[in-house]
Amino acid sequence: MAIPKFLQSALWSYNLENMDINNKADKRIIIEQILNFGTWKQLKWLINNCSWREIKQIIKNPSPGLWMEDSLNYWLIFFGIKLSNAKKEKAIFNLWPKST
Repeated sequence: MAIPKFLQSALWSYNLENMDINNKADKRIIIEQILNFGTWKQLKWLINNCSWREIKQIIKNPSPGLWMEDSLNYWLIFFGIKLSNAKKEKAIFNLWPKST
């Protein structure tokens, strides 16, 4: 399935022509980017093309370093998901991570 051009603003660093919503890795990127940066129109597209179960599963298992803190917090509350502090901190984008 071709990814609509109006999603480009949420997927700015990706070539939409090379993405496929039926590809598991692409679907994860699309869901996370739209939940982080998408517009209302993009969110409606996401809801029409991905199941609530898929979306919730991605939020339960967020990719490390890709989430804006406010966005992740919003979706965690929206879906009633509890993440460990360690998992949440690992998911949040940070320009200056603590050195170990």
